Amino acid sequence: VNVMAVSICTREAYQSMKERNIDDGHIININSLGGFFLLPASKVGLKHCSVVVLMGGITNPIRMCSAFFFFFQCISPGLVETGFAFKLHDNDPERAAATYESIRCLKAEDMANAVIYVLSAPPHVQIGDIQMRPTEQIS
Repeated sequence: VNVMAVSICTREAYQSMKERNIDDGHIININSLGGFFLLPASKVGLKHCSVVVLMGGITNPIRMCSAFFFFFQCISPGLVETGFAFKLHDNDPERAAATYESIRCLKAEDMANAVIYVLSAPPHVQIGDIQMRPTEQIS
């Protein structure tokens, strides 16, 4: 599901931009740092994937086909304070709350800053992958 979902979303984003005659843009995949590690069977290993599509003028992009230019980036955060733990542990809200209280987690604004960083790179710089986690997060 994780591979197919990202592939399908990326394809649809590209097709949508192409249909609307947008000839340059960014496709940013925001997933999870958890997808880079093999966890013991006793722990839950998840890789949440979504695609964010942002469009705008680019002066030095990657050539995807003869008439369209796009940058592809991946932002992989560690523990971000969201409502996800409460969905994962829906029968145990105390455990969910403890997930976010155990360390100083990344915040939504940290993720927004990563996207801004990608978009604000100078024309001669392409950002490929960003892996980020709270300084207190060990794995």
